[in-house]
Amino acid sequence: MSHPQREEMEDTQDAGTSRLAWFLTGAAIGVAVALLYAPKTGRETREYLSEKGKETFGEGPQNLIESARDMFERGRQLVEDAADLFERGRRLVKG
Repeated sequence: MSHPQREEMEDTQDAGTSRLAWFLTGAAIGVAVALLYAPKTGRETREYLSEKGKETFGEGPQNLIESARDMFERGRQLVEDAADLFERGRRLVKG
């Protein structure tokens, strides 16, 4: 894999990780605000949040899991490529 391709792949992974981090941060803030200002009891609030989560995200959690698996696989491929490059460099140094 050439150097520009590797940099592009790393940039793509960084962007995906950044999006995921911002999404999770926003979700946590939203939950905290909702719980602090909830006019209902804990049980009613949990039921309401559960229903709204199902309506809003539907397939969202599944997509999140698939994205995480994809990022893991890309990371694993990067590690394998790095190990291959290391091994080739080692062989070149030995002669």
